[in-house]
Amino acid sequence: MPSASDRQTILDAVLGSGAIAVVRMADAGRLRHVAEAIAEGGVSAIEITMTTPNALAVIEEVAREMGDRVQVGVGSVLDAETARRAVEAGARYVVSPVFKPEVIDEAHRQGVPAMPGCFTPTEILAATEAGADVVKVFPADIVGLPFFKAVLAPMPHLRLMPTGGVSLTNAGEWLRAGAVAVGVGSALLDKQAIAEGDWATLTANARTLRASVEAGRTG
Repeated sequence: MPSASDRQTILDAVLGSGAIAVVRMADAGRLRHVAEAIAEGGVSAIEITMTTPNALAVIEEVAREMGDRVQVGVGSVLDAETARRAVEAGARYVVSPVFKPEVIDEAHRQGVPAMPGCFTPTEILAATEAGADVVKVFPADIVGLPFFKAVLAPMPHLRLMPTGGVSLTNAGEWLRAGAVAVGVGSALLDKQAIAEGDWATLTANARTLRASVEAGRTG
């Protein structure tokens, strides 16, 4: 289990990647191959959602086998108990589609960052004041890029991460709009490639995403 002093180090590593791969898979057996392929392409932060079959066992396996090559997190967390169990399995950060203070508190008790999902400016600020390390704006495709600029204008201290509506090539635009990182799911994790075991395509997708992130940081 990470100590409280590790929390900022973990957060820096996750944000340093600029992108979190959001993994929702019916076939958990292929998930490790997916993690290896996208890590090879430069996306080292991987969020394994609790909607994945046997999610905790998968988190444990990926964390054990890949070690520091990836920052493994848990997603779709709805309660404190799930957060605790996921961190014990090896998750290094906790992501939720909603804002529940108990989840933030438990993640911090376990020494890892918390990234709750929010939608309105009021909710985003409330989550930040409750200790959220990053606020996941979800679903971001509903509000779009202008929302980020508008919210950050009066509250530039907020750390926002869009999930939903982020593509391999527009990630940089979200960063230029003020996001600290992006969450990417289906755009990165090509279902046909996964079904065919075409890991090279996933690696190429990850490289395209990384290029967009880097362009956004320097542009």
